[in-house]
Amino acid sequence: MIIDCHTHIFPDEMKKNREAFCLRDEGFSSVYKNPKAKIVGAEEVIASMDEAGIEQSVICGFPWNEKELCALHNQYLIDSALRYPHRLIVFILLLFSDPEWSARELKRGIQNGAKGVGEIAFYDREMTDQDIESMRPIFKEMEKQRIPLLLHTNEHLGHPYPGKGRTPLEAFYRFALAFPSLKILLAHWGGGLPFYELMPEVAKAMANVYYDTAASPFLYSKKIYGVVKKIVGAEKIIFGSDFPLVQPRRYFRELEESGLSTEDREKILGLNFLRFLQSE
Repeated sequence: MIIDCHTHIFPDEMKKNREAFCLRDEGFSSVYKNPKAKIVGAEEVIASMDEAGIEQSVICGFPWNEKELCALHNQYLIDSALRYPHRLIVFILLLFSDPEWSARELKRGIQNGAKGVGEIAFYDREMTDQDIESMRPIFKEMEKQRIPLLLHTNEHLGHPYPGKGRTPLEAFYRFALAFPSLKILLAHWGGGLPFYELMPEVAKAMANVYYDTAASPFLYSKKIYGVVKKIVGAEKIIFGSDFPLVQPRRYFRELEESGLSTEDREKILGLNFLRFLQSE
């Protein structure tokens, strides 16, 4: 079974009124103001899954700065999963600036079938220790209920691109230290954090941290699969396409050419995510 742990879909009103939503949210504008940046709905992701042979996909929204937009997007994700109950897995949005609303929305989302939270991202500013502290009760509840979290990370070297966040890697390390039992999936190879797991104390702190492959063809050589496997093990690498940014089959080609065994590729393409999602 192939599972894509990282895709994005949008309601029709957001697809059709891109400019209005760009004016409303600076982070959204930074990623989607270019009309060439693709915005798709549930039907498009299902069609892509069928073409690529993907059984299930995690659907995420966008980390809006307003609770009304987060709630609207979350409801679209939930409704989409109801239409495709065996294909789509919902990760809902929370708002770090409004912990009380986020606590209610987490409860509502889980009651309506959501399996996780994410992709949480800070595109127009850094994630701070104050952000993390304000959400501490929610993350503790997520630890207790074994609800996983998908966090946006990115490398700080190399070429610029829309959505390249500013949060330093040490902030994500401190996050993992603060919530050692929380299952955390760091997008985009964790922005390079796997390499620091060569340090024993970092590897210990990151025991419940996994890394997805989203946008890998745009960022790294296919050698990264073998390198990260040697450092953290193939068990901590999870396939995510960031669809519609990159077509899934591009990842399949890179995995085939990476030199990894069939067993390791099967882990990355689905088995690891099933283990990551397990409540026990």
